[in-house]
Amino acid sequence: MSEYCIGVIGGSGLYELSELEGAESVEVDTPWGAPSDEIRTGRIGGQRFAFLPRHGRGHRKAPGHLNYRANIDALKRVGATDILAISAVGSLREELAPGDFVAVDQFIDRTRERASSFFGDGVVAHVSMADPVCARLSDLAARAAEHAGAKVHRGATYLAMEGPQFSSRAESRLYRSWGCDVIGMTAMPEARLAREAELPYALIAMVTDYDCWRHDDTQVEVADVLAILKMNAATAARMLVDLAAALPRQRAASPLDTVLDFAIVTPPEKRDPQAMAKLDAVCRRMLQADPG
Repeated sequence: MSEYCIGVIGGSGLYELSELEGAESVEVDTPWGAPSDEIRTGRIGGQRFAFLPRHGRGHRKAPGHLNYRANIDALKRVGATDILAISAVGSLREELAPGDFVAVDQFIDRTRERASSFFGDGVVAHVSMADPVCARLSDLAARAAEHAGAKVHRGATYLAMEGPQFSSRAESRLYRSWGCDVIGMTAMPEARLAREAELPYALIAMVTDYDCWRHDDTQVEVADVLAILKMNAATAARMLVDLAAALPRQRAASPLDTVLDFAIVTPPEKRDPQAMAKLDAVCRRMLQADPG
């Protein structure tokens, strides 16, 4: 048993978390470079939180230019035990209306140009992504969003596109035919990296618009998205307050805390020391158990 520390990755529209009590800004260096911004740590209702705006304060970083590895690594360095991602998405289903929240449970990755793993040359690992979100955290967050006044849909497939452009109509209709429910630009490789870092991950998606599949005479306009973003961000902040109230005071262990026990295939004597040095946060638990 341990104390929760929820690492919150704020998406478009959510750049600050004024609800943090005793907030401190932490500038984190990682072997992968700089994260999107300083991390704000503090407490909400007695529970520990660490907040990172995914695009940087002022929305300075495009989805394809985010340093996803640095973001996840930095959150682990400041003590995050779990990650709750909040993301703006377009809807691929009529019933998922702008302003609704969606607890995502599956992903299809169509990104192309992003570093998607902490592992590679020198140390090889293969984590399972069959069930890519933490059901425990996802349920707690969905309940908190409902309590905060959001209409919440549970269970959805998120299509992660490269961006920064929005979809063509043909693409949007194709993704619907694949069974996708929402579309966004940031959940991958974020969810993959959280799994490699042994951080249970959940994603609450905030619907800002219908993607362009819906009618031939409509298309996604940034001005329309921004109006919904402002409303969604206020609800998301209330959700975090309600989540803090609902979290148990002690965090029970999760099977996702130890996924690397069965994922690293390179034997200890063959692991490259320089590669392992970069994994000092990601593999902290294993290195503490076996410093050699």
